[in-house]
Amino acid sequence: MIYLKLLLSFLKIGAFTFGGGYAMIVLIQEEVLRHGWLTNEELINFIAVSESTPGPLAANMATYVGMELAGIPGAACATLGVILPSFLIILAIAGIFEQFKRNRVVKGCMRGLKPAVIGFIGATVLSVGKTVFFGTNPSFAVFGEVQFYVSLLIFGLSLWLAFCKKHPILLICLAAGMGILCGYCFGF
Repeated sequence: MIYLKLLLSFLKIGAFTFGGGYAMIVLIQEEVLRHGWLTNEELINFIAVSESTPGPLAANMATYVGMELAGIPGAACATLGVILPSFLIILAIAGIFEQFKRNRVVKGCMRGLKPAVIGFIGATVLSVGKTVFFGTNPSFAVFGEVQFYVSLLIFGLSLWLAFCKKHPILLICLAAGMGILCGYCFGF
């Protein structure tokens, strides 16, 4: 039964999300939390891990959730579910897109989808940012904790380096190194 739930849940996510892995995070978060498969904190931790590993973000996350819940068969079901819709849609579109890309309806659809994708990504930033900076139970007490300021410093440095066009691997390594150092020094 869990295999079917994983397959159908991730099939729904894969079929109704446009804009790639970042846009999918909100739907994955909603689905995983609704079913009680992981806590928000566990999911946020894996987003960080998934960003640091090779492969598409959504496939990595689906594989992780499936593995956590039902081992290798669960990972296969969740991954198949999230990948299959994109594969089938691209297969269908690739053959006909050249013929229709100048069509007004297709152009309008593309113009409409772009801001929606930005909205999904923005919702992800807010949702993940809330958990990273304020934890699962937000309160003003967080402003007295070192972890909040360390997270803010790492975020600010990463943002600055990204705007300076530094390589993402450098950003990941620096952020991980700072996190390890701060965890060692401050015990979190």
